[in-house]
Amino acid sequence: GGIVAMQEVARAVPDGYTLIIGHIGTLAINPFLFKDMPFDTNRDFAAVSLLAKVPSIFVVNAGVPAKDLREFVALAKAEPGKLNYGSAGNGSAGHLAMEFLKLVADIDLLHVPYKGTGPNLTDLLAGRTQATAAGTPPLLPHVKAGKLRVIAVGATKRLAALPDVGTVAEQGYPGFETTQWYGLNAPAKVPAAIIKRLADEAAKAAKVPSVAEHFQVDSAEAIGSSPQEYTDFILKEQARWGEVVRKAKITPN
Repeated sequence: GGIVAMQEVARAVPDGYTLIIGHIGTLAINPFLFKDMPFDTNRDFAAVSLLAKVPSIFVVNAGVPAKDLREFVALAKAEPGKLNYGSAGNGSAGHLAMEFLKLVADIDLLHVPYKGTGPNLTDLLAGRTQATAAGTPPLLPHVKAGKLRVIAVGATKRLAALPDVGTVAEQGYPGFETTQWYGLNAPAKVPAAIIKRLADEAAKAAKVPSVAEHFQVDSAEAIGSSPQEYTDFILKEQARWGEVVRKAKITPN
């Protein structure tokens, strides 16, 4: 789950040459999922820059009789516990996204954890499970092939690749947001001047047209934030996902 890599970086020489790509799992979910972490996520790391956001989308097998989120929720409420959703594993971003949806929509779905996105998609495409949530890259090819149907976008705005699909917030759940995001983090004691230099360069890179074009293929958004903006973002995400972990009683196993 990224814990070993994070531990290595936390105890690395704080000279700005050892960095890590932090993400929703390592920075906002793991601190609440695992009881005995070998480091303190907020104390032992410096936030440098939020690099990118990849929107999560909610999809169903093409055979599921639900064209959008409202119809899916109605179906789930008509048959509590009978619809199965898969994820890449316990505590994965997709698992948390679906549990968040279950909480706000007050629906009962059965979670089937797999060892990775590949096995999850294999059973979803075969109709052995009915739904999942994940980033766009592994799902859109199957959507275009007509094997999966997108019922909602987890981001706060619609995607250019899916202009006709409403967000979760648009479909009755204001304030709902789930994205898979990635940022640059450093050991806590790296000097502020080095942190600023790295953040400034990340912000410049995010504005390069070729970077934005490359990210757009996956419906990703290049960010390039300041250290303080990234710090605030992490804390906001921790508040969101910490609550989901607690309310849904999610464990690593």
